Amino acid sequence: MLLMKNFKQFLVLFVSALSVGFVSIVFVIRWVLYFKEGLAWDGGLAEFNWHPLLIVIGFIFLQGIAIIVYRLPWTWKCSKLTMKCIHAGLNILAFILVVVSLVAVFDFHNAQNIPNMYSLHSWVGLAAVILYALQLVLGLAVYLVPATPGFVRAALMPVHVYSGLFIFSSVIATALMGITEKLIFGLKDPKYKDSPPEAVFVNVLGVLLSIFGGLILWIATRPDWKRPSDNQLHLAHSDDLTPAPGANGSTAMTTSAGDPTGQEGGGEARRRGAGKAEETAARISI
Repeated sequence: MLLMKNFKQFLVLFVSALSVGFVSIVFVIRWVLYFKEGLAWDGGLAEFNWHPLLIVIGFIFLQGIAIIVYRLPWTWKCSKLTMKCIHAGLNILAFILVVVSLVAVFDFHNAQNIPNMYSLHSWVGLAAVILYALQLVLGLAVYLVPATPGFVRAALMPVHVYSGLFIFSSVIATALMGITEKLIFGLKDPKYKDSPPEAVFVNVLGVLLSIFGGLILWIATRPDWKRPSDNQLHLAHSDDLTPAPGANGSTAMTTSAGDPTGQEGGGEARRRGAGKAEETAARISI
C-alpha cells in the first residue's frame, strides 16, 4: 500500500478543518435562528437569512472539501474517474446552494426596495459566483468528457488548480465583508461599535471561517499530500498482491519496478545459493 508522507500531520489538519467547518455551520445556524429573524421565504428578513447560511454550507464548506477530496489517502484506491465525479458532484451541489442564496438576497432586496449591487461585498461576491460557474463548466468539459485530448487537460490543469484556490480565497474574503456589513447595518441599539453579544458572536464566526480557509489552503498546497499518479498507484497495488512468505518457511519470488518479470532477481538468488553450497562443500572436504 502506498503510504502518505507526514500522514499524522495531515490527519490532524484534516480533522481540524472538518471540525472548524462544522462549528462554523453551527454558528451561522445559531446566528440566524437566535439573533436574527429565523428562516422563511416571504420577502422579509427571514428570507435574507438563507443567504449567509447557504453560502457558508455550500460556497465555503462544500467547496473546501471538494478542493481537498483528491488528497484523502482513503480515496487513493478509488479510480480517477470516480474521484472526478465526487469532486464535480460536491462543486455542483455547492453551486446549487449558492444560486438559491443569491435568489434569496435579490428577492429580499426587491421586496424591500433596497438597491442591488452597490457594495464591494456584492461586486466581489458576484464575480466569485461567475468565475465559479465558468470553472465548473470548463472542468466538466475538459476533465469529464472522454474526447478531450490529454495534452489539453495537462495544459489547463495548473490554471484549473490556481483558479479553484483563487475563487475559494475570494469567497472567504467576501463572506467576511458580508457579515461585517450585515452587523453594521443591522445593529442599531446597541451598535456594532459597542460590541453587543451578537457582534462578538459573529466576529468569532468570521475567525472560524478564516481558520477553515487557511487549513484547506494549507492541505491543498502541500506537495507531499498530492494524490499519486496512476502509475504509482498501480505499482503499489501490484506490491500488495505479491505473495507473502509461505507457511513452510520458503520465500516466494517477488517483483520490483526495475525488474517487472522477477526472473533476474530469482536467478541471482539461485546463483547466490549455489555459491554458498559450493563453499560449504569445499570446507567439508578440507
